[in-house]
Amino acid sequence: MPSVSTIIPTYNRPAFLREALASVLAQTYRDSETIVVDDGSTNAARDATQQIVEEYARARSHPIRYLFQPHQGVSAARNRGVAASQGELLAFLDSDDVWQPEKLAQQVAFFEAQPTAQICQTQETWIRHGVRVNPRKKHRKPHGDIFVQSLARCLVSPSTVMLRRALFERMGGFDEQLPACEDYDLWLRISVREPVHLIDTPLVLKRGGHADQLSRQFWGMDRFRLIALRKLLDSGRLSLQQRQATLSMFHKKCRILANGARKRGKSAEPYLALVAHYPCAQKESYGETG
Repeated sequence: MPSVSTIIPTYNRPAFLREALASVLAQTYRDSETIVVDDGSTNAARDATQQIVEEYARARSHPIRYLFQPHQGVSAARNRGVAASQGELLAFLDSDDVWQPEKLAQQVAFFEAQPTAQICQTQETWIRHGVRVNPRKKHRKPHGDIFVQSLARCLVSPSTVMLRRALFERMGGFDEQLPACEDYDLWLRISVREPVHLIDTPLVLKRGGHADQLSRQFWGMDRFRLIALRKLLDSGRLSLQQRQATLSMFHKKCRILANGARKRGKSAEPYLALVAHYPCAQKESYGETG
């Protein structure tokens, strides 16, 4: 069995997929397999996606498999890929991102040197519309106990992660009920108990700015983060400090969404009801501003 399984979910992205696959096959670490899960690509895109995977599979000795499923979302696609894989270590690559050749090798070496470590990520280089951009300070990747820092926004990128299969299965994988912020949800559930280690080298090109990104398809992404935070609050797994920090962020995001609803002429009541259901020790104001 391969020691590493790479899972690539894709949907109507054959051009991006070709570059992503090329970067996987250029890895210096060879004891791995790749599973491409086509999440319901349509017509010509489906044919092109399958053709690209089969082309690479014929040309290389590296094991590559193509799986197709009706469109169910990226969480279901990643989970399907993991279920079909065999490696003890799991790596994910979004089809619009690209790995540097040493990415897998450095992470496997890290796990060999740190046998108790369960998950690590690498630094990344951001590319927007083909131009390199510098992440803002708030997006800097933390190291170790990242739980509290990660409550505000997702600080772990799927394409940078490698984790042990046993951890992924213990956590139940990605939540298939979340159409977005599914990575935010999983990394929070993991970081409640596990340190998330960081290889401080940019080994991923994270490419953005294109129209089909999930962040452009949904308004109010904090709606999905609220679901993730509520799951944590209901889980019984949080320490007192973690619960206090989670409640504070939950209320903050409720306030943001309530104010946004008012501005759009919608009712803020659903968000205020959530605040009442999960009260903090210190009351907060939910007025029009703030």
